[in-house]
This record gives sequence, C-alpha cells and structure tokens, in this order.
Amino acid sequence: MTTTPRPEPTPETHSGEYSHAQILTILSGLMLGMFLGALDQTIVSTSIRTIADDLEGLSIQAWVTTAYLITATITTPIYGKLGDLYGRKKLFMFAITVFIAGSALCSFATSMPQLAAFRAFQGLGAGGLFTLVLAIIGDIVSPRERAKYTGYFMAVFGTSSVLGPLVGGFFAGRSDLLGLTGWRWVFLVNVPIGIAALVVVFRTLHVHTTPARDVRIDWYGAAALVTMLVPVLTVAEQGREWGWTDPRSLVCYVIGAIGFAAFVIAERAMGDAALIPPKLFRIRAAVVTVAASVVVGVAMFGGIMLLPLYMQIVHGASPTESGLLMLPMVAGMMIASIGSGRVISRTGQVRTFPIVGSVLITVSLVLLSFTSADTALVWVSLAMLLLGLGLGQCMQPLLLTMQSAVPPSDIGVATSSATFFRQIGGTVGVAVFLSVLFGTVGGNISTAFAEESQTPAFQAAAAAAEPGSLDARVVAGDPEVVQSVQDDSSIIEELDPVLAHPFKAGFAESMDRVFLLAAGAGLIAFLILLLMPTVELRATSASAAARATAPAAEHD
Repeated sequence: MTTTPRPEPTPETHSGEYSHAQILTILSGLMLGMFLGALDQTIVSTSIRTIADDLEGLSIQAWVTTAYLITATITTPIYGKLGDLYGRKKLFMFAITVFIAGSALCSFATSMPQLAAFRAFQGLGAGGLFTLVLAIIGDIVSPRERAKYTGYFMAVFGTSSVLGPLVGGFFAGRSDLLGLTGWRWVFLVNVPIGIAALVVVFRTLHVHTTPARDVRIDWYGAAALVTMLVPVLTVAEQGREWGWTDPRSLVCYVIGAIGFAAFVIAERAMGDAALIPPKLFRIRAAVVTVAASVVVGVAMFGGIMLLPLYMQIVHGASPTESGLLMLPMVAGMMIASIGSGRVISRTGQVRTFPIVGSVLITVSLVLLSFTSADTALVWVSLAMLLLGLGLGQCMQPLLLTMQSAVPPSDIGVATSSATFFRQIGGTVGVAVFLSVLFGTVGGNISTAFAEESQTPAFQAAAAAAEPGSLDARVVAGDPEVVQSVQDDSSIIEELDPVLAHPFKAGFAESMDRVFLLAAGAGLIAFLILLLMPTVELRATSASAAARATAPAAEHD
C-alpha cells in the first residue's frame, strides 16, 4: 500500500472527444492486440487434444487450461486498476510482451505439467489484453456510439475463429515442421504476431488520460486475491482425485476462506484505491452485472470448452474440422452482438438483451445435453447457433451496463471487474466441468460396453479381433485400455468402429451431464438478470466525461 507521486500533467489539453478517423487509427492497434489473444484461444482449444495426447496427459489437460485462466483472472483487476492510475498504452505493451515470452516458452514444453507452468506465465500477459482494449474503447467512445465499432471487433473474433482452427489444425497435424513437432508452432506463431502488435500499438495508440494525484497500489489486496483463488481453483481441479473431503481439499478450503476474508478487509481499508472498490457493490446495476457475469462465465466457458472435445472424440473430427464445426456458434455470436449493438445505439435500451440471451443459453445447453454418440451434426450445429445467439446478447450488453453504471474515472476498474468475475466463473466452471467429465467417463464407458457387448455387431467384431491386438484387449475388458484412453484419446481411432462406439458413447454421456450442469448455470443467470434495473447509457465517452470535472490532461 504505497503512495507514489504522479508526474505533473503537460500543458496540452484535450476535450476527450475523438473523430471517427482518430478512433479508427487507435482501433488498428487495439484490434491487433485483441487478435493476438483471440487467435491463441482458438488455436489452443482445437489443438489441445493433440497436444495432450502427444504429452500423454489428456486427463490432466485441465491444468493447462486452468493455470492459464488463474493467472489471467488474477491479473485482470490489477491491469484495470493500474490502467486507471498510470495510463493504458505502456501497460498494454507490457502485457503483449509478457504474452509473447510465455508463448515462446510454451512451444518448448516437454510435459503437461511444464506446459501448464508456461501457460500460467503466458496468462500473466493475457490478463491485460482484453481488459485494456475494452477499457480504452470505453475511454474514447460513448456507450451509445460504441455499436458503430462493434463490427470491427466482431470481425477480429470471426477472423480468429476461422483462422485459428485452420492454423491450429495444420500445425497439430504435422509431425515435424522446421525441426519442431507441429503442435509447438501453435504457440510459437504468437511471437511474430505479437511483435507486429507491439509495433502497431506503439505507433497508433495515442490517447489522453486524466491522472489522479494520489496513487496507492493495493498490493495487499492483490496478495489476498492470489491466496483466495489458487487453492480454490486447485481443489476444483484435483477434487475428483483427492476426494472432496480429503484433508488436502479441506486445507485448500481453509486457505481460500482466509484469503477471501483478507481480500475483503484489504479492499475496505483501501477504499477507492482498491483493486475492486467496495463502492461498486453499492450500485445495484453493478452488483447484478457482477453476479450475472460469474454465472454466464460458468455456462460460456463450460460449453465452449466441451464442444471441440465432443467433435473430436465422439465424432472423430480433426482439430481443423472441429474448429470449423464451431462456426455456427461463432456466427450466432457475431449476429447477436452486431444486431443488439445497433439496436442499443438507436434506443439506448440494454436491459432486455442479456435476459433474452440467458434464456437462449439455457435452452441451447439443455438441447446439447441430449446429444449422443449418434446425434447428427446438423442438430448439434443448430444448438451451437442458438448458444452463440445467447452469448452474443450477454457479453457486450453486460459490459455496457457496467461501464455506464460507474463514474467515468472508474471505467478501467468497472471493465476489469466485469471481465474478472466472468473469468472467475469460467475458471471454476472449466475446472469443475472437466472434473465431472473425467470423473464419470470411466463408469459410463463400462456401462456402454456392458450394453453393447450383447449386440450381434459387437459380437461379430469381437470374434474378428486378432489375438494380442488392441481390439482383443478391449474385448477382454482390459482396464488399462479404459484408463489409457483418458490420457490418449487417439487410441479410439485405432479401434474397430464397432468396438470404439462404447468409448464414444461413454464420453458423450459424461459430456451430457456437463452440458446439463452448464444449463443450470444459464438458468441462474436468467433469474439474476431479472433483478437488473434500467440503466441509461452515457452519450459521451468516459474520457470526455472525466474532463468535465478535470480539464487538465496528459498525453499517453
């Protein structure tokens, strides 16, 4: 909790309003930085099965995802607060630099635990990419006008969603590329893109900030946040192996509770200088947005994380094919985001969209919970389109509500808080859902084998299995095969299709349970969003509004 003097503002003044041409120039740098993070997500999500199979750790792949999300989540409010205090350009460039370094390290991982550690480092940079972009947009564009520029950002997500699976599939499908295993380029490709982003951001990101005179850094709050989140997320991942009442789990619960209490005390002591100022929770719209963001994050990350696995394991799609099969959801998100943004720009009304969106999320996840190993992909695609339409109506409207409900000087904290709590929900959701998936899949596979072993097709395939082959071991009920499939699912593709079907059916059954749990989260989000008050969106940017009370400006 130190006090650091701020530099005196320069004589230059700025109204805080930007022309369309100025905004487009600034957006060019922001979109490249956002593209870096978005491309990484789509490349990794469609390649993780290949990576995990190669490193023989599919069942612990949650560590790779969770480690990244933990550090990205923890640093999100820190970036938001520091951006409010010191300006966002240098902080944005720092985040990109850390992300590049982490990507390079990931490309040389030799085990799943090592990859998880490097992904954690990469997440330290990722925490600032989206948060700072959204905060800068809040600085320079009013909530009512922001819909004009929604198409640009959705184009970034759409492009990354198309390129990610193609690039990730290409790399994951190559056994060797320039002397390295193909999947290692999934991470290494971030390096040249990141360097290009640094150059563009340095040359184009010129924004004006109104600095605060008295700066206090909430180091105690940050330390308490780490103490709270790490053990809770660890037990969420490891609970299925340890046991939820195991002494190790109980220790994590206690440490997490102590961290939570310390965080609350630290935030109250810091007041307005806190990472997440307590005053935010005196604003009803902010409280509802935070609560809804947590639950929407659970449903969103849970659904998005499972769908590529469903496509690859159950339907035998390649990483490239599974990514392309996700396009209906991407299309739904783009349609809903752009459509809702234009309506909001004309009417200023935002409350209805997240409510309708949460209903669509719930319905789509319920539909996905009825999928099986034999469900036609056309029906899965329709459910994914519906899921995208729901998510697209929740993400931007909730953020707009949060940014308009707080004073302009807190735009960074508000943005990072909404993002932070959505990531908290997503991180917990991924850890718990993967625990449920791999905790139940063994039993479901055994049940599917018991049922299908009585069919004539299975018995014919069993009779044709060569002694000592993988097929013969499956017919003999070798328990090591079931366990090995959870670490290396590519084994399924080596089996006779009839003998492989029970494995796919078992995975599909476990995924159905997770989809249903995610649907429950969507329903809770709907009930919470019914409490949302009507919020009037500001017609001026946060930067211009701040200068109405603090005319002196500093050029960042």
